[in-house]
Amino acid sequence: MRYAVTAEQMRAFDAATIGELGLPGAVLMETAGRAVVDVVSDLVAPGGSVAVCCGAGNNGGDGYVIARVLREHGVDATVYLAGPRDRVSSDAALHLGAYERCGGVCRTADTAGAVAGLASAIERADVVVDALFGTGLGRPLEGHYADLVEIINRSAGLRVAVDVPSGLHSDTGAVLGTAVRADATVTMAFAKVGLVTGRGAAFAGRLHVAEIGIPQALARDAGVDVRVVERTDAALHLPSPSVADYKTRRGVVLVVAGSPGKQGAGRLAALAALRAGAGLVTLAGADVDVGAPDPLMTTTVETADQLVAAATGKDVVAIGPGMATGPGGAALVERALELDVPLVIDADGLNHLAALSTPTLAGGAPRVLTPHPGEAARLLQTTSRDVEADRVAAVRELARRTGAVVLLKGAGTLVCDGPGGAVTVNPTGGPALATAGSGDVLTGVIAGLLGQGVPAAEAAWVGAYLHGLAGDDCAARLGTAGTIASDVVDALPAAWTSLSA
Repeated sequence: MRYAVTAEQMRAFDAATIGELGLPGAVLMETAGRAVVDVVSDLVAPGGSVAVCCGAGNNGGDGYVIARVLREHGVDATVYLAGPRDRVSSDAALHLGAYERCGGVCRTADTAGAVAGLASAIERADVVVDALFGTGLGRPLEGHYADLVEIINRSAGLRVAVDVPSGLHSDTGAVLGTAVRADATVTMAFAKVGLVTGRGAAFAGRLHVAEIGIPQALARDAGVDVRVVERTDAALHLPSPSVADYKTRRGVVLVVAGSPGKQGAGRLAALAALRAGAGLVTLAGADVDVGAPDPLMTTTVETADQLVAAATGKDVVAIGPGMATGPGGAALVERALELDVPLVIDADGLNHLAALSTPTLAGGAPRVLTPHPGEAARLLQTTSRDVEADRVAAVRELARRTGAVVLLKGAGTLVCDGPGGAVTVNPTGGPALATAGSGDVLTGVIAGLLGQGVPAAEAAWVGAYLHGLAGDDCAARLGTAGTIASDVVDALPAAWTSLSA
């Protein structure tokens, strides 16, 4: 896995690299700028034009390097300095001087009038580089800075952000008034937490993490506990089927789901559990009928006693997708919490859980909760806006309150592996998964992995990775708009095969 760090952690790692390892800040700046050039060079041909919008801090210093090196490559790169020149930091000033001595032009854009006068030149560039602000921004953008961001966003060229798109909070991904909508972001040394989940992931575009000389060991030794899953991580934790397996050895799953008008939710979850490798899956509910050719077992579960009987001998129970919202459904969830079997709770199961006075699940068999932001808000007694404003804080608080493994859905799905535990970020999946039933499929995948003995936290983030990979495959083959949840179920075997190859 690769680390995702906060602004405070990044400042500490910068300082340690400069002060303890002896790498000068100006050298780090040169390396960072050249890493951005590697990305920009693929987007603009020699003779093309690049507008490099710079602030007065170190982020601007990276921008001066970018402009100078691009000019060496035959690109017409121009710097637009939005901060006061007399406040340009010392390392950045060194690189600004080098850029100008090489014939580079620095245009002043430090007032609203100056920005307006330069707007057309910036908007016409083939690529616009955002080097205004780095990880330290904590206040809403206003004045000529906000004007410049709006000009960058309406430019005809591609937009590349340096370290963090200006206007994004580096730790949360919150938009501070307005923010650059980047096509690509080149971030230095480590991913930043605000770039890998929620709105920040959308504003960052394609994320490149550049190695600039800051040791990865600094994050390890500091105990950084937010990490982004990589393909090899997911592959390592997939169950390995054996020639000696038989259906009950590969995991026996009970899916308690569905209600009149919402039977499809349970069927999607149950089929996904099978596609995720479970050997035997029973779909339970009222009047369940999946059709003769279907490989699912079925049983009637309408009362707590029927639930206990159906759960006997099962390796895992998943409950919630499409289930009844009335007292009968609530009674099933309350009884499910008493079962001594791993439990995955989703959808209306979470809404029933939120209605309990003390929804604490610590102790006994593992519990995995899989809320979307609205369900998380009900569990936390807040709003989905508040959840989305700091997704990492929200998933940690949910794990603390419930004692469960918590998976918070959304762009950059998060998994907290329990109270005080690490947070894992899933990078797969996209807008193709924004379709009815997609969450039910994820519930089934996690249940299927749990049934095969994968530990709860790993089952959650591996399941999210596999689910997202299947969604990405569907988007590539069928298109984002045309993908439906059953397509994702059908794509799971190929996704599994590609991971295990």
